[in-house]
Amino acid sequence: MKIAVFGQFYNKNAEVSIGTLIEILKQKKASIVFQEDFYTSIVNSVNLNVENNDFETFNKLDNSFELLISIGGDGTILRAITLVKDLEIPIVGINTGRLGFLATIQKDKIEDAINSILKGEYHISERNLLSIKTIPENKDLLDLDFALNEIAVSRKNTTSMITVETSLNDEYLTSYWADGLIVSTPTGSTGYSLSCGGPVIMPEADNIVLTPIAPHNLNARPLVISSDTEIKLKVSGREDNYLVSLDSRIATLDNNTTIIIKKASFKIKMIELEDESFLDTLRKKLLWGEDKRN
Repeated sequence: MKIAVFGQFYNKNAEVSIGTLIEILKQKKASIVFQEDFYTSIVNSVNLNVENNDFETFNKLDNSFELLISIGGDGTILRAITLVKDLEIPIVGINTGRLGFLATIQKDKIEDAINSILKGEYHISERNLLSIKTIPENKDLLDLDFALNEIAVSRKNTTSMITVETSLNDEYLTSYWADGLIVSTPTGSTGYSLSCGGPVIMPEADNIVLTPIAPHNLNARPLVISSDTEIKLKVSGREDNYLVSLDSRIATLDNNTTIIIKKASFKIKMIELEDESFLDTLRKKLLWGEDKRN
């Protein structure tokens, strides 16, 4: 089995997890291929002793890979999807970060989890993505024009609000007077959108949620819409530019730039172990059910 291993950077807290993962995969005679920059960041770790092993590295993925293992937090998985794109390579995350809605394998469960995956004891959760197009085109968004969690517009270089004129399928919805607007997938509903008062949406739901960021029109509320909806945004404000973010990637756009957002033409495959579920993750991460009255 050819397995890609990816991390954004080497962190001392991840040392034991990386070592455990390497040992298990070597025992199972899996072909381990590190992302090149990540390999460079860990090769000098004395305890890992990586440099004495003949590991291959990659810069780009192809269909010969059967699995990508992300080492880090949810942000690392969001970076990993920019490597996977539409190749349909399943992704699983070892959580060495904090909350971990996407990176669900905990450090003390690595051996059991990897053994289960190699035995095929898992199921695939397919996740919708959002695509973005700008008029006129922006060169910074041409190659990475999709997001797993959310696409958000927000103010730049000002404390003043912006106005986000929003249309759905070419029908005017409203103009949000706010610090910005989040367009989120169900996967992203537990991220930035949730912190701004948006609803939690089940991953398999075929929806998108619009969540204003600190709206000045106080009757503005999060809105759940069909994922087949085309969303058009026009931003105006005191500054000439505004920010658009795709997960953790940011670009600056001129106010005369129109954004069109819709469901992407491909999905990301996330591995879920048989003893895991989204509801179980919600209970653990959001502490649902921890009230003493339960």
